[in-house]
Amino acid sequence: MANRREVNHQQHWENLAEHSNASLIPISKMLLLKRIILIMFLLFFIILFLPWRQTIPGKGTVTALSPQDRPQTVQNQIGGRIERWYVSEGQAVKKGDTILVISEITQSYFDPELSLRLQEQLNAKKGSEEAAKQKMRATSTQIQALNRGLNFQLIAAENKVKQSRNYVKSDSADLVAVKQFYKVSQDRLERYEQGYKDGLFSLTDIETRRMNFQNDNAKLIAQENKLTIAKQTLLNAQIELDNIRAKYQESLAKAQSDMGSALSGQASAQGDIAKLRNEIANIDFRQGLYVVRAPQDGYVIKTMKAGIGENIKEGESVATLQPKNPLVAAEIYVNAMDVPLIHDRSEVRLQFEGWPSVQFSGWPSVAVGTFAGRVFSIDRMASANGTYRVLIKQMQPTPADDEPWPIQLRQGSGVYGRVILNSVPVWYEIWRQLNGFPPSLERAPKEEAGKEK
Repeated sequence: MANRREVNHQQHWENLAEHSNASLIPISKMLLLKRIILIMFLLFFIILFLPWRQTIPGKGTVTALSPQDRPQTVQNQIGGRIERWYVSEGQAVKKGDTILVISEITQSYFDPELSLRLQEQLNAKKGSEEAAKQKMRATSTQIQALNRGLNFQLIAAENKVKQSRNYVKSDSADLVAVKQFYKVSQDRLERYEQGYKDGLFSLTDIETRRMNFQNDNAKLIAQENKLTIAKQTLLNAQIELDNIRAKYQESLAKAQSDMGSALSGQASAQGDIAKLRNEIANIDFRQGLYVVRAPQDGYVIKTMKAGIGENIKEGESVATLQPKNPLVAAEIYVNAMDVPLIHDRSEVRLQFEGWPSVQFSGWPSVAVGTFAGRVFSIDRMASANGTYRVLIKQMQPTPADDEPWPIQLRQGSGVYGRVILNSVPVWYEIWRQLNGFPPSLERAPKEEAGKEK
């Protein structure tokens, strides 16, 4: 029994040894595994030092570089009722082509002969202006006649005043002489009276002297009366001269008032004429606005109104027009943290929706189906979601290893872009991504320094 147990125990250990040897890997396979691990480690180590292009991603849409190339709404300048459509959605139109025709809905312009009525009013106002001009000419002639008549009357009145003044001077001189004669006659009479008392003269002589004295006294009184009459005549001449001047002033003031009224009538007529001409021009221009025309070459994308007989307000949009052959651009939105790293002339790789592509973030040179672009502008203010819009245009001339942007691009389609920054090792990029640091800012200051130089 003991021998049998030893035999069974020995067989058990032999079976365990065979099972262990079968489960162990051969020595050659272990060496192969070690080599594979070593090669992978070396490859990973080498990859860590390969160059990696840092990029700033952004999503957006295709747009136009110039505002005039972007979709616009066609608006009517006056209110009206739609009478007929001349286009359909998707139709190509040229500048000046008719889009729709409207009719008048404003009561003031219902008269079909409104322009003729206004022209009649204009002719009547022109007649009023001509009448005002004739009145001005007549009044001017009247004023000239008044001036001439005044000159004649003033000359005559002034001569009469001068003549009366001369009479006064002459009569004043005569009065002085007569007074002198009167005094001499009075002195002689007194001497003769004394001589008659003394018996030197006879009664006849004294009576003669008394008669001469009375004559001289009468002459003195007559001369005084004459001087008084001359002064009165001078005063009347001066009064007449003042009356002539006052009368002329009144007549001239009336004539000037008539001239002012004529001038006012002419100015009023000219104002009404200008207003009527303006209304006629506005009506002629308004009649041209009954036809809504295409402002430029393009395609009618959508009509805002439908049907016939529908009223539209002034300045209301009736259709959306896409300009023909626009200069397309791409607008992408980037985070605010990345905006300082983007500068003018930065290169961008774009991926348009609808064009198959394979894009490598760190190696844009090996990307397939992407297109080259360049930063055109960066918004100065953030959008509603806190991102900044970057406008990208096509590189001109197109690089030799790139294709130009597809001509089939349509505004509004999606685009994905990456703004190209400087090159860094792969290990640096992994370390930056793990720590959440922004891309390196090494490249931008160098370019700014070059610009300053």
